[in-house]
Amino acid sequence: MSQHHSMWTLRSPLVAAIAVAALGVLGMLLVDHGPWNKPHLRTAEVHYPSTKAAAKAVGATVTPTTPKAAIEPDVPGPKPAQPANPVSQ
Repeated sequence: MSQHHSMWTLRSPLVAAIAVAALGVLGMLLVDHGPWNKPHLRTAEVHYPSTKAAAKAVGATVTPTTPKAAIEPDVPGPKPAQPANPVSQ
């Protein structure tokens, strides 16, 4: 009797945890995919071939950014110190 009772006390928390997990998953599936939660699809309507054309249609202007120089100038100020263990090549 005591051996049967000890097995029952070990299994009951496990059974309860599995039941709670299963009910939680079923609840999430019901809320996410229930009959009242249908996806609302909208088709993409493209009227303009480019961003510039779309901006021009609403009165905005598109200004390109200034291109960066190929070689950046040196940053003013002190140079960083040499590393403690330089990598030998």
